[in-house]
Amino acid sequence: MKKEFDNDAYGIIGLGRFGLSLALELKKAGKQVIVLEIEEEKLNAVKDQFENIYPVKAVTEEVLQESGVAHCRTAIVCIGKDIESNILVTMSLLELGIPRVISKATSANHGKVLEHLGAEAVFPEVEMGERLAHSLVSTGTLDFLELCEDFSIANITLTDKLTNQSVNDLNFRKRFHLNIIVIIREGKAISEVLPDSVLLSGDILVVGGTNEAIRKFEQANQE
Repeated sequence: MKKEFDNDAYGIIGLGRFGLSLALELKKAGKQVIVLEIEEEKLNAVKDQFENIYPVKAVTEEVLQESGVAHCRTAIVCIGKDIESNILVTMSLLELGIPRVISKATSANHGKVLEHLGAEAVFPEVEMGERLAHSLVSTGTLDFLELCEDFSIANITLTDKLTNQSVNDLNFRKRFHLNIIVIIREGKAISEVLPDSVLLSGDILVVGGTNEAIRKFEQANQE
């Protein structure tokens, strides 16, 4: 019997800055998100924001089955520091037959290993260059991940041009057609972005939207 996968379900393994950005944006898009995380502190910080969030001691095949990740059409491995765990979890997901496995890579060689296994490697902490570069080119873009043909997540550092104004004053959503997922300020993530939240120079905005909307925002942000 052919195994069925849920097109609208996404498995997120690891809840660092990258994983949290993905999980929040996918949730906003109305997708089912299943989150697995080992560190209790990270889970406690966001446990009220997700319906399917599981503390685990290790990411085993049994955990992937019981949590429902094994039935997601797409799974994203967001484990960064522990390369061995990153590779082992990626292998487990591929062995379960999940159609699309995306895995965070920390170096070019790491990425080659992941791609050799059959996963898509993404490099959220470095310039992604030609691998995902199409019309989106900007020195302000730190992270860029294409989730589908014309919807992406990007991290963009604010210049003085758009700062010292609130999200509401900027009319951000209507003006740029983007969702602000998280604001990263001085190394800390602010996940509750309100209309009166004031944006400061040097803030990193994690935004989600079409590639064209991201490109236009980058142009408006240029000094």
